[in-house]
Amino acid sequence: MTKYIFSQLILNWYHKNGRKNLPWQKNKTLYTVWISEIMLQQTTVNFVIPYFKKFILNFPNIKSLYNSKLDDILYLWSGLGYYNRAHNIYKSAHIINKKYKGIFPNQFLDVIQLPGIGRSTAGAILSLSLNFNYPILDGNVKRILIRYYGIIGFLKDKKVEKKLWNIIESITPIHNTGKFNQGMMDIGSSICTSIKPKCKICPLNQECIAQIEKKWEKYPLKNIKKIYPEKISWFIVIKYKNNFWLRKNTEEDIWKNLFYFPKFNNKEIALNWLKEKKIHINTCENMISFFHKFSHFVLHIHPILITLPYISKFFKENNTNIWYNLKKPKNIGIPRPVEKILEHFKKDIL
Repeated sequence: MTKYIFSQLILNWYHKNGRKNLPWQKNKTLYTVWISEIMLQQTTVNFVIPYFKKFILNFPNIKSLYNSKLDDILYLWSGLGYYNRAHNIYKSAHIINKKYKGIFPNQFLDVIQLPGIGRSTAGAILSLSLNFNYPILDGNVKRILIRYYGIIGFLKDKKVEKKLWNIIESITPIHNTGKFNQGMMDIGSSICTSIKPKCKICPLNQECIAQIEKKWEKYPLKNIKKIYPEKISWFIVIKYKNNFWLRKNTEEDIWKNLFYFPKFNNKEIALNWLKEKKIHINTCENMISFFHKFSHFVLHIHPILITLPYISKFFKENNTNIWYNLKKPKNIGIPRPVEKILEHFKKDIL
């Protein structure tokens, strides 16, 4: 199959079956496509849609983003995960305001220098918004190419990736690049899936090596199942009526600049902290423990609920310590495990 026929098959399929009504595909701009592409990094389309809608409603342009506080961005990002993406958006808004007078750049070398944007993301932003001739190589596209060309190797292997870049550069059409890129992503997510691909309805099935061999599971090679290390944290959930004491994480760590409960490495240290601060309590009880998975480890969380008879001087609010009221919640970034614990108490509020 020639390169022209390959791209034409993708374009024909996209014309009939491709997704054209996603929120970021309507009245699209460099700005909205940028936000969607950052949100879609390591996150599925269906999960991103409500976050994207709410984000654009609150931050419709670069100016509104630049004039916001990081806490405002993290608040809307709460639950989406991979919070470095939100930090990168905030940093980029300041760079764009200063270096490009508040206008999102439309040159590849400028776009790729923004925080959190690599070669594929830059190509996606420019091709999907302006139809510029730049290829993309996300996980979905890699899987299609590996199966179609029968490339033996791992998805994240550098040599394989270099070979795939050479291929995608050669087959990406000069015209209708945006539609071709979107078509490849759509086929990868809906047809050429990692498990049980729908080869019979794939527009590339006639000359796809994986389909001819009837061994799609061979492409790409599967990594040995990784065993994630476990870490343990004890949360002190301090409650006074409908208020919960939260701290802002200002360290270079997970959940940077998000608010969470006082966190400790073991129960003894957690309880000693309460004694040292001479915190008067009504009750102390263990809540149900649970796991939270990160990209590189699993956190085992043990919450301890502390109810207070009154608010002592120790609990004064400032920039890094607040009382979070469930009836009138503040617009702050909260990681999913904290949200999960707070949701346990929301059901009791009338």
